[in-house]
Amino acid sequence: MKCSTQFGLSLLTAFGIATSFTAADAALLVGNTSGNNIVIFDEIVGNFLGELIPDNGLLDSPDTFVYGPDGNLYVSSGTTPENSAILRFTPKGEFIDVFASGNGLFRPYGVAFGPDNNLYVSSFLSDQILRYDGTSGAFIDVFASRQGIAPDGLNGPNGLLFGPDGRLYVTTQGSVAVEGIPVFGQPSIILSYDITTQEKTVFAQEPEPSPDSFGFVSFLGMAVDPLSGNLVVSDFANGIRSYDFLDGTLLSELSTNYTESVPSSSFIGSLAFAPNGDLFTVGFDITSEIGSILKYDGLTKERSLLADASPELKRPIGILYAAQPVPEPFMVGGLAIAAGGLVLSRRRPHG
Repeated sequence: MKCSTQFGLSLLTAFGIATSFTAADAALLVGNTSGNNIVIFDEIVGNFLGELIPDNGLLDSPDTFVYGPDGNLYVSSGTTPENSAILRFTPKGEFIDVFASGNGLFRPYGVAFGPDNNLYVSSFLSDQILRYDGTSGAFIDVFASRQGIAPDGLNGPNGLLFGPDGRLYVTTQGSVAVEGIPVFGQPSIILSYDITTQEKTVFAQEPEPSPDSFGFVSFLGMAVDPLSGNLVVSDFANGIRSYDFLDGTLLSELSTNYTESVPSSSFIGSLAFAPNGDLFTVGFDITSEIGSILKYDGLTKERSLLADASPELKRPIGILYAAQPVPEPFMVGGLAIAAGGLVLSRRRPHG
């Protein structure tokens, strides 16, 4: 999650969704929270390749998606207690089932398979992390929950990632859920859990806000840099930060202000690494919700824009690097898409 760095990731077979194509080596999958779909983009120049999962009534504001140990795609979806769920799809985007739901799940964000083969889900609007059986989807327990109101609490859990030490890392947005409404005011931090004892520690405190931001921090996605082994974290408000996995030291920062406005009108989603160290993220202009894909060279960290202001990106949050052949170009209605090329608050406004 947001190749992916999470435990249990397996590579796909070919998508097989085009009638005529030449094979590309890899692709980017992007989830549109306003489009209720998952789309495919070329990872080299950012060409739109089609939809993996269309807006067909199944997805409601999809946030995060990962490949499970079975090779299928698991998508967090839903904005109410009634429709919040983890949906399972084949690698071709065909719906399999509602894999996990209920038991207090309310606006699922982060999804991660653990070294214990269980599925962990962050429930944003109940301030909990729920644990489900990774094979059957059966509910196991509430793995963690916010206890009272404290700056080091599970305040608005978002991204989940298992580190090389086997611990569960969690980004928090700094909110407290009150009857399904996030009330901001707590720091956005990174927590770490021992999944055997459920013991919690603070891995990283809230850093100084980016000078290009609106003056707040909202940690979101996480990934492990395949070149350095460091933890890389996105900030919804602006920026990407790198941390030392050993002691939580902040090592470096990258700007994501591709709109070059101050404060930045571009808000940022999740992260994905290619095996060669290239880093990808998605952003969208808050004035239009039209998104772009950002790419950082693995060695130089130079930023480039892929799919700049693409109408196919509608408030994108989730992104996944899929390292397998995918169809290119995608045939839509017999037409090939050829290669080429405000009210603000601390609330992360996506459901």
